[in-house]
Amino acid sequence: MQHPVDPIKVQLLEAILPHVAFDGWSPSAFDAAVAEQGIDPVHAKTLCPRGAVDLAILFHQRGDDAMAEAIGTAALNDMRYSEKVAHAIWLRLQVVEDKEAVRRGSTLFSLPHMAPDGAKLIWGTADRIWLALGDTSDDVNWYTKRATLSGVYGSVVLYWLGDTSEGAVATRDFIDRRIENVMQFEKFKAGINNSPTLKPITGPLARMASMIKAPNRMPNVDLPGMWRGER
Repeated sequence: MQHPVDPIKVQLLEAILPHVAFDGWSPSAFDAAVAEQGIDPVHAKTLCPRGAVDLAILFHQRGDDAMAEAIGTAALNDMRYSEKVAHAIWLRLQVVEDKEAVRRGSTLFSLPHMAPDGAKLIWGTADRIWLALGDTSDDVNWYTKRATLSGVYGSVVLYWLGDTSEGAVATRDFIDRRIENVMQFEKFKAGINNSPTLKPITGPLARMASMIKAPNRMPNVDLPGMWRGER
């Protein structure tokens, strides 16, 4: 879901990007953007209390918005669910117009005091992907799907940042391998859950997990089925 953003904040984001390549998402880059746009520094700080950090977050969120729009117009009907997820991750990378800004953002959000913000952004991307693909899960699977995809997406971004292959084909192959790893794990987990020998153990655990629900949601879709490609 896109949220209204103050036009001046968007203006600041566009102005800071050339500086980010040299100074990162830093106070000096933020101050330069404010000065170039002739914006009152007090007003700029009101819009961005954390300065460049708030613009880095906006940069990521606008990428999520562009990804969701791209997924909405993509031809996904003939794809299995795992293929749809892989393609969605690929689209998220394709909408990035400034790879260096992502690199600098990865550095920023890897700092210990910024890690919670970084984790929240990656979780948000995973959530946007699942929602764009029509996910309606509302029990513990709502969490596990997003947690799993967050891990996949995070590893893909790091790989992509170092990828020098033509058209980033190596990254596309890496995405497919990571999704295949998830599918293999889900098949293994499903086998354990369905094992008559382990049922006395897994049954109570499954019932305990089903008690963990997202707010205002009711149980619906199981994670293994979604990743295996059930429609």
